[in-house]
Amino acid sequence: MDKEKKGEIITQFRLKENDSGSVEVQVALLTERINRLTEHLKLYPQDRHSRHALHGVIGKQRRFLGYLNRTAPERYHSLIARLGLRK
Repeated sequence: MDKEKKGEIITQFRLKENDSGSVEVQVALLTERINRLTEHLKLYPQDRHSRHALHGVIGKQRRFLGYLNRTAPERYHSLIARLGLRK
């Protein structure tokens, strides 16, 4: 992911100024990475290393979303609506 795209995602999902580590920002960055890995695996279905990395990123995203759902359910629901997850 290039610097410009990462900066756009951070500014779009941050909670306050200079926020780059909140759960919303991290989930949004992981979602972008998941989408890129998924597109890569559509082109190269035999790439086992990328598939393994994809499973790791999905697990990390699920843990973040579970934490957010336990601690702040209203933020969780707004985030999954903004990202288009869990339709």
